Amino acid sequence: MNDSLFLTACRDLLGRDHVLLENADTSGYLVDQRKRYTGHALAVLRPANAAQAAALVRLCVSHRVPMVPQGGNTGLAGGATPDTSGQQVVISLRRLDRIRQVDADNLTLIAEAGCLLANVQAAAAAVGRLFPLSLAAEGSCTIGGNLATNAGGTAVLRYGNARDLCLGLEVVTPQGALWEGLRGLRKDNTGYDLRDLFIGAEGTLGLITAATLKLFPQPAARMTALAALESPAHALALLNLAQRMAGPLLTGFELMSHFCLQLVATVFAQLRYPFAQPHAQAVLLELSDNESEAHARDLLERLLNTAVEQGIVRDAIVASSLAQSNALWHLRESIPLAQSATGLNIKHDIAVPVSQVPAFLDATDPIVQRIAPGARMVTFGHLGDGNLHYNVMAPEGVDPAEFLQQYQTTVTAAVHDSVHAHRGTVSAEHGLGQLKRDASAKYKSPVELALMRTLKSAFDPLGLMNPGKVLPD
Repeated sequence: MNDSLFLTACRDLLGRDHVLLENADTSGYLVDQRKRYTGHALAVLRPANAAQAAALVRLCVSHRVPMVPQGGNTGLAGGATPDTSGQQVVISLRRLDRIRQVDADNLTLIAEAGCLLANVQAAAAAVGRLFPLSLAAEGSCTIGGNLATNAGGTAVLRYGNARDLCLGLEVVTPQGALWEGLRGLRKDNTGYDLRDLFIGAEGTLGLITAATLKLFPQPAARMTALAALESPAHALALLNLAQRMAGPLLTGFELMSHFCLQLVATVFAQLRYPFAQPHAQAVLLELSDNESEAHARDLLERLLNTAVEQGIVRDAIVASSLAQSNALWHLRESIPLAQSATGLNIKHDIAVPVSQVPAFLDATDPIVQRIAPGARMVTFGHLGDGNLHYNVMAPEGVDPAEFLQQYQTTVTAAVHDSVHAHRGTVSAEHGLGQLKRDASAKYKSPVELALMRTLKSAFDPLGLMNPGKVLPD
């Protein structure tokens, strides 16, 4: 490869301002969100539209240049970070940021890959519709990245993952062809579902440039409550009761341990521990009602009263205003921030069947304590879909970096073994990237790995599309 000829061709295609070479311009693209990985790139390339992206891929193929697609660079598994060779290019899709179409009657919206999630939500709201994907990073993550990692978030219980919210895609193939599959159809049985192959593939099979997304009617009211319980088993019982009484109105169900809430209150003085006395677990639950606020409040209060009568819930706080609801959600969303403020943690984004969550915690916590005595468990997440952020913090007074260096490998192996024993997955919503690529392969069957490699080689025979991610070498 002749770097000079390649870069000249890139400038001719994109314009000099969108071929970034200097460290001052590229540095923000080369480090992952958690700062675990720092790569080097031949260039950061910024196409303006799908046609430019396709032409750019063809140019990379002709010069045999490996490509790393990137959206908002908010991923948590290193999936959008180049390696250290300096031979790969980052293809940033942030300039593809148009809402191409909103069809309120069809309940669909076509957004380009670089659209911020928050802007998609706002475009839906402007026509009285809801796009329900909701993440802590929604002000900086992009739709292309959300789909490439099949993002989850807080509303999966009711609306599903990003995959479930997408009806069609526009994709640049690894050969530089542009597939236009943006039909907004709920039924289309005309062959292989190509859309589902690209969603969750983390850019290893092609570049997502746009998507047709599902919209929903805006709920008339949302009601939020925080319930105190004594164990994850009680939380599961509350989930079953809530699903029976509220059905599809139940849109959020988040589990948080006492230590999580205590940590938030310690780090952020303005966020107090919410209950008068400590409780082992808390659940943040939300109902979305298409009828009225009064109907939602009555249902939520009846649900909680029933749970108290049955001995499931010990105490509860029902938000009486939007501000109070936001404050309860702020407690939940502040847990990762509180962790970051206290130093490095051993983090796991895992999922087990919902029914297995209590058993998994009962089995795994003692294992971790035997390996790392005194470790503090920061356990929280989306109980409604079985996804837990099962994080391990250093004992009080122990340097977090030293703790991580000493215990990360053994603790993570033990946690993943327990996840596998409970028929779960080592990556629920963050993707594999380079962080969990090999760990995932350890638990997949040879047949599954062979099928994945067959797909990769069929779509990308030259291996130029996001190499080193998802599949082990």
